[in-house]
Amino acid sequence: MATHATAPDHGKQSQPLIIIASSLGAVFEWYDFYLYGLLATIITAQFFSGVNETTGFIFALAAFAAGFAVRPFGALVFGRIGDVVGRKNTFLVTMAIMGLSTFLVGLLPSYATVGVAAPIALVALRLLQGLALGGEYGGAATYVAEHAPAHRRGLFTSFIQTTASLGLFAALLIVIGVRTLLGEEAFAAWGWRIPFLVSIALLAVSLWIRMQLEESPVFQKMKEEGKTSKAPLSEAFARWGNLKIVLIALFGAVVGQGVVFYTSQFYALFFLEKNLRVDGATTNVLVAIALLIATPAFVFFGWLSDRIGRKWIILAGCALAALTYMPLFHALSRAANPALYAAQAASPVAVVANPAECSVQFDPVGKNKFDGSSCDIAKSFLAKAGISYANVAASAGDVAQIRIGGTTIPVVDPATVHGPDRAAAIKAFGAEVRTALAGVGYPEKADPARIDRPMVVAILAIMVLYVTMVYGPIAALLVELFPTRIRYTSMSLPYHIGNGWFGGFLPTTAFAMVAATGDIYYGLWYPIVACAVTAIVGLMLLPETFRRPLHD
Repeated sequence: MATHATAPDHGKQSQPLIIIASSLGAVFEWYDFYLYGLLATIITAQFFSGVNETTGFIFALAAFAAGFAVRPFGALVFGRIGDVVGRKNTFLVTMAIMGLSTFLVGLLPSYATVGVAAPIALVALRLLQGLALGGEYGGAATYVAEHAPAHRRGLFTSFIQTTASLGLFAALLIVIGVRTLLGEEAFAAWGWRIPFLVSIALLAVSLWIRMQLEESPVFQKMKEEGKTSKAPLSEAFARWGNLKIVLIALFGAVVGQGVVFYTSQFYALFFLEKNLRVDGATTNVLVAIALLIATPAFVFFGWLSDRIGRKWIILAGCALAALTYMPLFHALSRAANPALYAAQAASPVAVVANPAECSVQFDPVGKNKFDGSSCDIAKSFLAKAGISYANVAASAGDVAQIRIGGTTIPVVDPATVHGPDRAAAIKAFGAEVRTALAGVGYPEKADPARIDRPMVVAILAIMVLYVTMVYGPIAALLVELFPTRIRYTSMSLPYHIGNGWFGGFLPTTAFAMVAATGDIYYGLWYPIVACAVTAIVGLMLLPETFRRPLHD
């Protein structure tokens, strides 16, 4: 049993090599994974062009989330291998799967070329990426922690925590560079493939770096002593003593960490581009600057957790997020698109309709044109335009209306027009609404000259700081919660359920909530409630771990 002051013997390998090799490999994997998220709007057009615009965007986010859906299964598969075979070889395999899947995305034909086979192939590759990523994090975090001195475990593993943001930053830089070089038209047509294709070179470099590593000394010693687990899955999840800790880790730490991560770094990006109508290139640059400013705080909070503990830093980040997300996103709207924010305040939009005639503006099969009722016609137009609106109930049989400030515009009654006449009437209605919106100051796009860039970057950086608080110490906490023989398996599953399911599905769920209500801020209730639950559960049940020995 090691004491607090004793560092493990890591043989001939230097600690910087261990950290750099583990971190660079993880940066590459996150780069792969996040390319899709950055290009969601373009991928909507390339792979989901056979459905209406709102459904297509949610489908694109759902395909993004598909990779997260299988991460817990990857955690089970590769976590078991990591606890039985070893840490090093397991994350070499996960990296190879991830890299090849990403490269192949760049070669996929579009919907226009092969029809429905295109999105099916895309989702299949996303599933492979998710499985691989499910085995990556636990391996890298466990490997580094098992090499680290006990009093620097939070600091050492915090470098692994930076990899998600650095991977996103690298993806942003390459996307921005290719976009600038080719121009928006060429980038949207074919240039978006380049960031996926160049990943094959990054894969080769990353594999070479990781092949220089040796096995974890903690695992090697346990293997030599014959103490490795023969059935890590049943030991981890079929015995209440360990399963209880898994559940506490999930709901008392990782759920909040996951939703903070994806709200601050992805939902904010989608919100800027989709709801606030900031162009994609500008959005990418602003997010990249915020990441550059805030990313060093991962290391700071990892270092701080070695001194004051992991638990309180993580829970403080969750509590701050729950309390401030709503005002922060309102401030983001005001800074990024002041004309839209002012118009929404001065001339709010409402749909007056019988609720029984209104559909949720999301069609799972992609065939609904939302033109069967006057309510659907009104809401479909506003959803595509990214306009926030309130719902006002009308009597049964009343034709829906759109109110824009003091102006009321009756919606086309589909019962009175059919075929080409209906399409022409809906088009004319849309033109009338656009004119009315423009008349009271609603812009079609954010005006680049009026974007308060320093304020947008400051708001985004604050939200990334929340990420560094919850994410910086989490690897050390999870590693310290579980015994060596089942550590890889035990920590990987709650991490990937919290990040893959609660976090990864956040953009899709939040935008579906917006589509259902018409309120562009309504989706924020998802992360706010999740963070509040984590803060309460963690406060009551989560143990502090930073003085625990790692060897058993």
